[in-house]
Amino acid sequence: MARVVLPEDSTAEISEMIDVLISLLFESLPRRDQRNWARVYLNGLVRTAGKKTIRNIAGTGASSVEQSLQQFISKSPWDWTPVRRSLAQHLERTAQRPLAWVLQPMVIEKAGDRSVGVGRQFVPQLGRTANCQQASGIWLASSEASFPVEWTLTLPGPWTSELLRRRRAGIPDTARSLTPAQDAVHAVQRMAATWQLQRRPVVMEVANSDLPQSIESFTLQDIPFVFKVDGSLPVSFGGAGRHKPGPHTAPARELIDSLRSQRRVVEWTRHGRAEGAVTLLTSASIFATPCEDRPVPAPPTPLMLVGAWTEAALLPSEFWITNIGDRPLAQLFLLAKLTDRVSLDFAETCEPVGIRDFEGRSFRGWHHHATLASVAHAAKLLGARPKLPDGYPGPTRSAAATARPPAVRPATPAVLPPRPHVPGQTPRREYIR
Repeated sequence: MARVVLPEDSTAEISEMIDVLISLLFESLPRRDQRNWARVYLNGLVRTAGKKTIRNIAGTGASSVEQSLQQFISKSPWDWTPVRRSLAQHLERTAQRPLAWVLQPMVIEKAGDRSVGVGRQFVPQLGRTANCQQASGIWLASSEASFPVEWTLTLPGPWTSELLRRRRAGIPDTARSLTPAQDAVHAVQRMAATWQLQRRPVVMEVANSDLPQSIESFTLQDIPFVFKVDGSLPVSFGGAGRHKPGPHTAPARELIDSLRSQRRVVEWTRHGRAEGAVTLLTSASIFATPCEDRPVPAPPTPLMLVGAWTEAALLPSEFWITNIGDRPLAQLFLLAKLTDRVSLDFAETCEPVGIRDFEGRSFRGWHHHATLASVAHAAKLLGARPKLPDGYPGPTRSAAATARPPAVRPATPAVLPPRPHVPGQTPRREYIR
């Protein structure tokens, strides 16, 4: 579904939505003047042309405004977590019910070395080493819209080991240097444990090295997930027994390709486009690889490996691992493709409100700016929508119904066939919109 460009006359509606969100989300700010500066900053994010720096938001000749905004963003000690939590709870009540929590990486390239968290590091999304900040957003996503509600900023080693640098940036004593995936997993765990949200499947891309720990962390909290993985990932399948030889290990790509005779054809519509697409899907039951640092080996966790071909491709090109065993492949595929919905909303709404534009040097300032950019993103999308009637009940499914997804039901273990399947077999077809 293509995103509709907001008309100029929607500015009044967005400003009204900002006023509503100020009253709903910023109750945790103790002083009225703080809430007023939040309103000034939010209106600046949606109205200011060009880069959304504090100076540009304040405008020319307004040094007192610039100083007050600088104080509010970079130095004021207000806690951003209650604001983000309130935003997520409000979106669950008023926006279309989210289908998943989607993890979206964000890379912010920098010229200098003083912005908090900046450093020369290899970035998989860029395919090269860059001088940058690496962050991740957690988005509440449906097929119609997505909203960022939580952010992590990854801190390279020098930012946590060098005491002077740490103090200048105001980095909390509890912050550690982790990989972006580890930071994101910990943020999801905090959300699931303390934010009082209906639990949704988590959709994210995970590197091979981060996968065992990510699976174990979510399994311990009964968090459903759909992880995009690389086709080179070694996976374990099969079992012990007279009729179930194994276990075996093979690359995900090889295992999925051996099951091409079981493919289903899925027709769907790409996010942001009107034309349809065709994808071929199949799956295999596998087991999680245990963490190397676990002192006592845990029982293997049953999982499902899903693979996809484009219509004309000879080999599978996309792979996901999930612990959700009670949904058709087509629905799991749609969950996985919510990353496209998030990428679209990031480019069309979140970037224009300046999510990458913070130029300050403080850890606190970066998180304050990211929080307000998330609220501005929500104001732009919600302000252009028809107002919901009073007493909107929100999602009707209970939290208990979604908190613990059923474990993957055991299936006949996949075994690599001695030869490719005979051409001419017709895959089963599914239609999804």
